[in-house]
Amino acid sequence: MNNELLFTEQRPRRADAVKNRALLLETAHRLFTEKGVDAVSMSDIAEAANVGKGTLYRAFPNGKVELCHALLDKDQRDLQDRALLYFRNQSDALHSLRWFLAEVVEFVERNSALLCVGAVDAGLKSLEHPAHLWWRQTIRALLQRLNPQIDIDYAADVLYVMLDVHVTYFQRTALGYDTPRIIDGLTNTLHQLIK
Repeated sequence: MNNELLFTEQRPRRADAVKNRALLLETAHRLFTEKGVDAVSMSDIAEAANVGKGTLYRAFPNGKVELCHALLDKDQRDLQDRALLYFRNQSDALHSLRWFLAEVVEFVERNSALLCVGAVDAGLKSLEHPAHLWWRQTIRALLQRLNPQIDIDYAADVLYVMLDVHVTYFQRTALGYDTPRIIDGLTNTLHQLIK
């Protein structure tokens, strides 16, 4: 007899677990805003939320990385909603792609501290995160509309990699680029790619 589980779906969360998770996210957001992401430990979050570490790690079994991803979720969903609305109302693919690249740069800048947590350990795997792969798919679809004669996948990869938090962090800290320069550089790269 096969002993594998027949049902692989997770059980729904209990009401108190949902409430604790929301409290932990709110507490983490507040502490990160006050002290910075790197300066706040998981113990600090549990203590400030007045919950035990067991409660914290039941809500976020993978620790700080998972908690940071959960904090990013709302902003990422907002970006997706704005993009879908924008694309419905904008037929010009070039204008749409320039707008989208700028929006993603702003997202990365706004959330760089959260995106950097665990990014070193993840290495290039961060580029495989489903939310970020959506960026690549969006870029690819808009490039396809712009110029189907170019190597769409490679062009999409060039733009996509330039949006990675490692790259923008390096540009800001080591090279001194500000956000407008990063966006202008992406736009110029886009124009070179679609020639």
